[in-house]
Amino acid sequence: ETPTPIQAKALPVGLQGRDVLGCAQTGTGKTAAFALPILNRLGRKNRKSISCRPYVLVLAPTRELAIQIDASFSTYGRHLRLRQALVYGGVGQGNQVRALRKGAHIVVATPGRLLDLMGQGHICLDKLSVFVLDEADRMLDMGFLPDLKRIIHQLPAERQSLFFSATLPPPIVELAGDLLTDPVRLDVKPESTTSADEIEQQVLFVERGAKQRVVTQLLDTPGVDRVIVFTKTKRTANVVAERLARSGVKATAIHGNKSQNARQRALEGFRQNRVRVLVATDLAARGIDIDGVTHVINFDIPLEPEAYIHRIGRTGRAGAAGTALSLCSRGERRDLLAIERLLGCDLPVAEGFGPEQDAGGEDRGGRPGPSKKRPRRRRNVNKRSSQDSESPPSPRSEASPTKRKRTRRAKSRRLPKSRQAL
Repeated sequence: ETPTPIQAKALPVGLQGRDVLGCAQTGTGKTAAFALPILNRLGRKNRKSISCRPYVLVLAPTRELAIQIDASFSTYGRHLRLRQALVYGGVGQGNQVRALRKGAHIVVATPGRLLDLMGQGHICLDKLSVFVLDEADRMLDMGFLPDLKRIIHQLPAERQSLFFSATLPPPIVELAGDLLTDPVRLDVKPESTTSADEIEQQVLFVERGAKQRVVTQLLDTPGVDRVIVFTKTKRTANVVAERLARSGVKATAIHGNKSQNARQRALEGFRQNRVRVLVATDLAARGIDIDGVTHVINFDIPLEPEAYIHRIGRTGRAGAAGTALSLCSRGERRDLLAIERLLGCDLPVAEGFGPEQDAGGEDRGGRPGPSKKRPRRRRNVNKRSSQDSESPPSPRSEASPTKRKRTRRAKSRRLPKSRQAL
C-alpha cells in the first residue's frame, strides 16, 4: 500500500521504459522496484515465450539472492501467465536446461552458470528487452566483473537496463556508463548510512575466548527470537553452530562449502522457525531476505566496513525494529574504528553481558583503555658476565678434554675417506 523510497522513485521511471541507476541499501524494497514494472510490461504485451530466448534477464551475485528474486517474481505475478527459469551453479543443469527449452519470459541467473549455458547454446539473448543487474558492487567484490562484461557484450542494443547497487565505487560507475543510456540516477541513501534507522547498534568488548559464552547468554535474554550470527571463516561458523546445538539451541550453519541443497534446507528451516539461529559467513550478508529477524550478532568484526552495513541490514527490514550486536576482541579494534569512521559515530557499548573489564585494558564503559605493553627482556650482550653468574654451566663446558677428543674421532670416522685425508 505504501511504497518505500526507492520504490516511489523507481516505479514511475521504470514504467516509462527509462534506464535506471539506483543506489540504495539492502532491505529497502529494490526487488519490487524493478519487478513490478517488468511484470506490468510483459502482462500488457502478452507475448508468447520462445524456447531458449528470454525477454527479461536478472543477474544476481549469489544463489540465495537469485532464488529469492525468482520467488518474488512468482509472488508478484501469480495472476499472470508468465514462465520463469532460475539458473545458478552448484546443482545439475538438467532442470534448468529443460525450463529454458520450454520457453521462459523471465530468467533469473548468476553470472557463472549463465555464461556456461550460453557457451553450450542453451540460451540466447537476442530477444532480450529488459536487463537487470542487482547488487552490482557485490558482484565486483566476488570477482564477477570480467563475466559481467562478457554478458553485456551479448545484449541487444535496444533494451531497457536497470542497474542497482548499494555503493558506487569507480569500477561500478564505469560499468554503468557502458551499460546504461541516458539513465535516471536515484540516490535514496548515502553510502555511509545503514539500511534502516530502527536498527539499534551496540558493541561489546570481550576476549576472543569469551565470545561463545556471550552469544549463549544473549540467546537466553527475552525478546531474542530469531538471530543471525556472522563469522569471518567457514570453520568458525561450523564451530559456533555445533556449540550452540550442544547447549540446546536449534542452530545451523550456512557458507560456501555447503552444497546448494544444504544451504536451501538451512534457509528454509530458519524461515519456517524450525531453526532459531543461523550462523553464516559474509556469503549470506546480502543473500538473506527473511522477515522477523530480531537480532544480528557479529561474532567477528568484518574486515571491510561496508560488509558491516550489509550484515546488520538482515534485521530491521521493511521498517521493522532490530538489534545488531558486535563482539570486538583485542585484535579487532582497528576494524571497529574503520566501521565507526564509515558510520560517522561511535557505536554505543552494550551493557549486561560479559565482564566489566577484560584483560585488554577496557574500562567499565567498555571502551578501550590505555594499552599495556609487556616489558622487553634485556638480552645478555657480555658473554663473560653471563658465564660468571650463578647459573649452572652448560653440559659442554663440563666435558673433559679426553671426551671432546673422542667425539672428534667419532665424527671423523663417519666422514668419507677423502674428507678424512683432508
